[in-house]
Amino acid sequence: MDEIHVMRKTVIDGSNTTGFQRTSVIALGGEISIERKRIPIQHVGLEEDAARKTGEEGSTIRYRIDRLGVPLIEIATAPVLYSPEEAEKVALAIGRILRATRRVKRGLGTIRQDLNVSISGGALIEIKGVQELRLVSTAIEHEVQRQLNLLEIRDELKRRGLSKEDIGDEFIDVASVLKQAKCRVVQKAIHQKNPVLAVKLPMFDGLLKRETAPGTRLGTEMAERAHFWGRTGGIFHTDELPAYGISSEEVDKIRRFMGAEPKDAIVLVADALENATDALKAVAERAREAVQGVPEETRAAKTDGTTQYMRPRPGAARMYPETDVPPIRVTREYLGELRSRLPELPEQKMDRLMRQYGLNPKLAGQILDSEHGDLFEEIAQRTRVTPTVITVALTETMRALKREGVETEKVPDEQIKDLFSLIDSEKIAKEAIPDVLRWLATHEGLSTEEAIEKLGLTAIPQGDLEKIIEDAMEENYALIRKMGKAAFGPLMGAVMKRVKGRAKAEAVSEILKKKLEGLKG
Repeated sequence: MDEIHVMRKTVIDGSNTTGFQRTSVIALGGEISIERKRIPIQHVGLEEDAARKTGEEGSTIRYRIDRLGVPLIEIATAPVLYSPEEAEKVALAIGRILRATRRVKRGLGTIRQDLNVSISGGALIEIKGVQELRLVSTAIEHEVQRQLNLLEIRDELKRRGLSKEDIGDEFIDVASVLKQAKCRVVQKAIHQKNPVLAVKLPMFDGLLKRETAPGTRLGTEMAERAHFWGRTGGIFHTDELPAYGISSEEVDKIRRFMGAEPKDAIVLVADALENATDALKAVAERAREAVQGVPEETRAAKTDGTTQYMRPRPGAARMYPETDVPPIRVTREYLGELRSRLPELPEQKMDRLMRQYGLNPKLAGQILDSEHGDLFEEIAQRTRVTPTVITVALTETMRALKREGVETEKVPDEQIKDLFSLIDSEKIAKEAIPDVLRWLATHEGLSTEEAIEKLGLTAIPQGDLEKIIEDAMEENYALIRKMGKAAFGPLMGAVMKRVKGRAKAEAVSEILKKKLEGLKG
């Protein structure tokens, strides 16, 4: 008989009001198969979520505790993934299995990928919180490039003959040199009788502006460290000066004051003495790490797939037993009960969707991965609308509307079901689906019938539709004489523009073809 033991993980950043996070290992030694490759699952864990960071001002950090304690499932694969694309495929497969349980929340942020990335000669970097599947490969690619660039910087420092012992923690106040500077940050510090501390980084000239990843330079990485440890607004360095109200003459004065050689860089922080000192200690330490190559650290994912410094890599020593929760026994009988209630697996559902609804592999995969899988089956089983039309609407049309900025998540499932019922009863054409969804997303609380009425999308009677087609043909008579049957395409487009979703394309096509044939006769 197995047992689950709950542990406490020390948390010092304020994101948990107790100062620790409960966590436990639920299962070990599993596996999944991706394109005939065995991917070991090292462990499946259960832990509680932390509070959400909403902002910070100086040394004050604000959190929302609405998700604090929410249970999280953590699934860790073995280090057997060797490309960004492979990692993305594995993440997709795991997500499909989780969704198949129908016991996990959906939507942005409910599934977050943590990536451990390392390359030969580099270091193990943990990237926390990649929220979108498409960004998994992007984040990995950026991190690999970042580590390669850091290794190039290391090699350049070695060529310049620098060792980490050459970088000291000697900080000098250069406020007297900058008392005439037009830099607002510097003047604010001087006005508040705070120092403008500077540190010399031997042999670093030109390297602080060297790009490590898109939008990130070595100087940026130093600034992130300075902010984390010194809670300061930022740093200045000679690779980016003159700028920010500091002139070239003032830069020369700082260099002379610091005894800097042409190949040296200087980093400045204007803040309270304690903050500035802590910030420059972090900068000097980051410079020493640059001499060695890539430092191990935890980085936070950003929405464009790039990352920023989050915190040092934690050690195992922060784990200790939870004394308030006894071990939980897992019996063979309980495991048997769980096995009897396992859900339909993704590959099984994919086969069934193609077999039962006649979907091709592309559409079956799209509905399988969408958040509307259950809704699709309910609509397909209660209406005569073709499964292909339903699938395209719930996947491709929804995605297109989201790209326009339409908040489709505001349209309830009941309204979507009503929309397809109206299509089934021929009160509206399927071509009107995008317009109706767009309207419903911006008019919460109103019905689908009201949307159709407001948009003027009630289906056109047969007689009126024929008149519209005849008018279009009369207006384009010269085109018909010139092109004959080939005029069908342009005429079809002209008619569909006029009916604007109030008639089925199939009905328009049938009537138009008959009338063209009649002209020929």
